[in-house]
Amino acid sequence: MDRTSTLWRILLPGLFILLISSEAFGQQGTIRGKVTTGGLAVEFANIVIPRQNTGATSNASGQFIIKDVTAGTYELTISMMGYQTEKVKATVTAGQTVVLNISLKEDLSRLNEIVVTGVSRATAVRKNPIPIATIGKREMNMNVNNNIIDAIIKGIPGVSAVTTGPNISKPFIRGLGYNRVLTLYDGVRQEGQQWGDEHGIEVDQYGIGRAEVVKGPASLTYGSDALAGVINMIPDIPVGEEGKLKGSFLMDYHTNNGMAASSLGLAYRKGDWKYAFRASGKMAHNYRNKVDGLVYGTAFREYNLSAMARVDKSWGYSVWGVTAYDNQQEIPDGSRDSLSRKFTRQIYEAPEDDLRNRPIVPDDLLNAYKINPLHQHIQHYRVYNRSKFGDVYTTIGLQKSIRQEFNHPTLPAQPGLDVVLNTLNYDVRYNFPVWEGIETTVGVNGMYQVNRSKNATDFPIPDYNLFDIGGFFFAKKSFGKLDVSGGLRYDNRYIHWNDFYVGPDAGNGFNRKVTLPDTAGASLQFPSFTHHYSGVSGSLGVTYNISERLLLKANVARGYRAPNITEIGSNGLDPGAHIVYLGNRGFRPEFSLQEDIGFLAYLEDLDISVEMFHNQIENYIYQSLLYDANGQPVVIVPGNATYQYQQSKAQLYGGEVSVNLHPRSIKWLSLNSSAAYTEGLNKNDALIKTHGDQARYLPFIPPLHVRSELRAVMNRSYGIFSKIYGRAEVDAYADQSHFYGVDHTETFTPGYTLINLGAGTTLTGREGKTVCELFLQLDNVFNTAYQANMNRLKYFEYYTASPNGRSGIYNMGRNFSVKAIVPF
Repeated sequence: MDRTSTLWRILLPGLFILLISSEAFGQQGTIRGKVTTGGLAVEFANIVIPRQNTGATSNASGQFIIKDVTAGTYELTISMMGYQTEKVKATVTAGQTVVLNISLKEDLSRLNEIVVTGVSRATAVRKNPIPIATIGKREMNMNVNNNIIDAIIKGIPGVSAVTTGPNISKPFIRGLGYNRVLTLYDGVRQEGQQWGDEHGIEVDQYGIGRAEVVKGPASLTYGSDALAGVINMIPDIPVGEEGKLKGSFLMDYHTNNGMAASSLGLAYRKGDWKYAFRASGKMAHNYRNKVDGLVYGTAFREYNLSAMARVDKSWGYSVWGVTAYDNQQEIPDGSRDSLSRKFTRQIYEAPEDDLRNRPIVPDDLLNAYKINPLHQHIQHYRVYNRSKFGDVYTTIGLQKSIRQEFNHPTLPAQPGLDVVLNTLNYDVRYNFPVWEGIETTVGVNGMYQVNRSKNATDFPIPDYNLFDIGGFFFAKKSFGKLDVSGGLRYDNRYIHWNDFYVGPDAGNGFNRKVTLPDTAGASLQFPSFTHHYSGVSGSLGVTYNISERLLLKANVARGYRAPNITEIGSNGLDPGAHIVYLGNRGFRPEFSLQEDIGFLAYLEDLDISVEMFHNQIENYIYQSLLYDANGQPVVIVPGNATYQYQQSKAQLYGGEVSVNLHPRSIKWLSLNSSAAYTEGLNKNDALIKTHGDQARYLPFIPPLHVRSELRAVMNRSYGIFSKIYGRAEVDAYADQSHFYGVDHTETFTPGYTLINLGAGTTLTGREGKTVCELFLQLDNVFNTAYQANMNRLKYFEYYTASPNGRSGIYNMGRNFSVKAIVPF
């Protein structure tokens, strides 16, 4: 059976569960009302019944109606950008209409926005001492991007990414990334071979309705791999009327790389049950910039399916989810003709492959949507359940990640890397009854993993089994204007692998995995290994409410991270990354001690946020290019660099400043500006003594980033046009002269400034019903040629000099995008 059919074998049982789920029917009533402020109608206010996952939007007269509401008592949430969120209770009787008059107070601060990431109970932002930021669906739509991580980067200062082309972005938070940033999908940790440089986030960008980011150690709640923070991507579930199908169809097109995408989302509610389904697809050819032209090896094709069912009862709720992800992703190797600088392609295997005499890529391949034979094929499947039984919360998830990297031009169907990772996630926590104002939570969570190589020729990591378990205690209490929260956690990780042999494959001339007892002629690439890692983490923080609009926050946290599989076990080529990794079995866990201080002021015309951090890390692990005794790069596999992992002390510090001007006298205009700065210092004294300033800094540290956006939003409708907005953005990056330069691992990166423009509107029909949402975006207006210091393609270069004086591959040039969302 074809591996692609795994998608249906995994997905169909989940869909069957959703379809046969029993439904509860009840009699219905109606809620109608009007939203005002100071006697004036408020248009576009969101009125939601969270328990029923339904709601409405107020029209130009401030009026709204929610039909077919099951009889009962509900708490409605009324929210609108620029106003304080209100909560109103309403009792619905069968066949009757409840009329509500709701008055909102102006407040542009979103002080009471509720988030749940990184903490154990739903917590208002203002009460949480840990720096937390959120970005919603509409904001992500305004920042049109090729993937979800790039959308988050534009909306949240302090978040950056290591990129490998337009569709691969690995998130970094305040200079820390890879397995130090924990990504979640609907609260379930994402597991998909994220140790690799070019291994992106395997999530449908069009299915995300909201993202929450914890900036700082979140090990207390999640254990290992949350040393830098957490990104929780929450699915978008449309709300609709009882018994009626609700949905939307999205279309997205980008001119630079011809990316064409579409996404269909459906939702249905009947009684206590809610259902959601989404199917998305996108494809793109090679992207373009004015230095390189079309960059060969950057095309991609991606498909996603997801389904969800939720039931709400008196005892709590239960959510079932199923997702399937399938991506064919090209990765460039940077090979070119030495004179014309045109890209070339590999057609022979080493040692017959001559880098200087590869054929030039023809134009028809550069512009084609067809995926070239040398590419990655990534599949990710997930089934999970989140439930609440009284004060007990449970999560269980099953994931399968399949990664194949095809790097053999003479045998294109033969993968170089072929690994399958199966993961069981579990989480159980209990919220104790509030006692003397103290809210307390205890919990246990972790995962069990099995990773196996299949039909591969390259083996960068061994087959391994991993088991994580950790228990935590969390508490919070308010003392007048002072909110205090904190807790402790203890983690254990057990990892094991057996002897792993590699021998010649007579059938294709490459290597293959050899199993006992038939190991004649094979070599032992990974001797058996068993180890137990453990660590204590915790946090303690306070928020002082100087007034309703002035806040001071302080938090100190100890983070913990066990080494990942490549850091301790790698010994081979990762074909997609073009890197031979060498690990170290003697590595110890990383421990961090981070202090955060924040000041927030939410004034009538101005919001100010200042967040500063200082982080000291013990046993920090990083990559370093390997050189021999003569100062020459070690080449184990021709055409591929060799990196060895190192461990030392590290120090990071910096902060973010946001200033959002929204004058009350000019309500349609706002100016939002932010600056983020991170400094990363390598505290390896011996290395610094040998290499001086070249070893003083950590790798992949983002430079000073300043972003300023002027936005105009029309507060009224003009015929069929409403929610009209226009925006102009300046995105500036300073020089990065603080880089890890030992053995030219990194080099100086000049600063650059990008100008971006955007506009959009909502088209309405009868009774103010939305017909279409339209988003237009022009990025890099002046087609600036630039290289981001965290763009891995910057270092994909085979020559020490070039005719045009340019080295490596440049980032994407000018791009115009249009996105349309049609609800029904």
